[in-house]
Order: sequence, then C-alpha cells, then structure tokens
Amino acid sequence: MTFDAVIVGGSFAGLSAALMLARARREVLVIDSGLPRNRFSAHSHGVLGMDGIAGSDLLRQAKAQLLHYPTVRWVSDTAIDAQPTVDGFAVTTAGGDTWAARKLLLATGIRDELPELPGLAERWGHSVLHCPYCHGYEVGGGAIGLLGGHALSVKMAGLLADWGQVTLFAHGMQIDAQDRALLERRGVHIETERVVGLEGQAPQLSGALLADGRHIDLRALFVAARQHMASPLVEQLGCVLEDSPIGVLVQVDAQKQTSVPGVYAAGDASVVGNITLANAEGVRAGISLHHALVAEDSALA
Repeated sequence: MTFDAVIVGGSFAGLSAALMLARARREVLVIDSGLPRNRFSAHSHGVLGMDGIAGSDLLRQAKAQLLHYPTVRWVSDTAIDAQPTVDGFAVTTAGGDTWAARKLLLATGIRDELPELPGLAERWGHSVLHCPYCHGYEVGGGAIGLLGGHALSVKMAGLLADWGQVTLFAHGMQIDAQDRALLERRGVHIETERVVGLEGQAPQLSGALLADGRHIDLRALFVAARQHMASPLVEQLGCVLEDSPIGVLVQVDAQKQTSVPGVYAAGDASVVGNITLANAEGVRAGISLHHALVAEDSALA
C-alpha cells in the first residue's frame, strides 16, 4: 500500500498535520518514536483552554481522537531512513519495516544540546528551563538566573526581569557598556565569575556554585540549549538547513515545503516556538500537503 502521506513524528505538529489530512479522507501513516521534546516537563503552560495540562496527557488525548479516523494508521517505531522513489518516498524504521508514501512530512523536532555543567541535566525541565513564557510564571518570582555566553543572553536577561530578580552569569562573555546600561535599567545583576555547578536536591535548585566558592541563591536557572536536528532523515534527504541564533532549522517556504520536492517540515524542526505554534505549523503543513495531493490527482485525471 502507498499512503498519501507518511508523517514522521507524532507530537504536536505531526498530530495536527495528520488530523487535517484525515479529515480530508486521505490515507495517512504516522511513525512515532515516543520521545517528544517536552517529555522532561511535568506540565505545559500557555496552551489556550488547557493551561497547565501535562504534555503527555495532551498528546494521549490528541492521538486517541486522531485514531478515530479510519484512514489513519499509527506505528510506534523510529524512522531511520527515507529515500525518494519513482512514486514518492520509502521510509524505513528501526523495526525493519519499509513504508511507501506519495508525500513525506518531517515533524521530527529537535534535540537540545545542554551546557556541560555539573547538576544541570538532572534539573532540565524542572528548575533548569529554556522558555520563560512556558515556565516563568510558575517559578513564582524571586531570584532567577540566566546562563550567558550566547548571542541572545543580553536580550533574554532583559526579558526575564519581568519574572523575577535576574542574575546574568556572563560565563566568559564580554558585555559592552551599552548592554550593561540596558541591563542596569532592567534591574539585572551581572555576575562575571564562572558558574562551575548547580546545587540543591535535584530536580529542585537552591543555587549556583561559582569558581571562587560563592553560592548564589536561585529558584530557577534559564539556559539557551543549542538545537540540533533530532532525526537523521532531514540531512539524508538533502533538505537545506538554515542557521538560527540557537542552532539550525529546516528551511521551508510559506506552505512548509522544504527544498526537496514532496518533503514538508513542521514543528520545532522548522520554527522556534511552543506547543501552540507547533500545532499551527502542523495544520498549515497538513493543508498544504493536501493541496499538493489534489493538484497531482487533477493533473493525472
């Protein structure tokens, strides 16, 4: 059987795209490894109508609703290879199965490369965070830190001041006079001593340990994790990537079409965002993909 579309990735973007195609009565296969990016966080915030819901519960509900559509098939496996064929694409999984599709949507997400700092990884998604709009309100104010050393550090520190009393740990980066004045106006304290570890009973955080032995009290630490493609399929297929301030993204057009004809991308792999934006990107990709299928069907008729 050749599916109208194979969607690799069954998180928010992939589910949203699949729903659009299912409602268009198209044959859809979703291949999902069961490792969504937000699995480290207990709750998802800023989701309209479902603020505070566990991300796993939200995905479970969405999957159950999607599978009510008879044209949808779900495979719990990891896609490890994708190749173009005469009729579209062939996608092979770690389990040894190969699936044929006319179109391919990569909703494979990204992998976060965390700073190498003792005590950080075990707190990721709990007291070490990356998105203030997702988690900042729940920190509850007070002393929060930002681990600097990247291009967006100064801007992010200024934003974070709305969520608490911010210490920007320069972590080796140089901060010029103009940026220092901006941070001072926002009430941000700059700490130049290097952070060498995080302290407290994980996954909670009591503070940062500095190279000179001082302990700085913190309720949470924000970091900018470097982003990489979570799946090798993107580069296997030859999709063009573009740089962002925190990593790479798949280059797509307004219809979510990549540089490879017939291959679409949506979600964290193609945009810096959150659950709501991933859902919207998936909807756009699913509708665009359906339009392309109809155009092909019309040309063949």
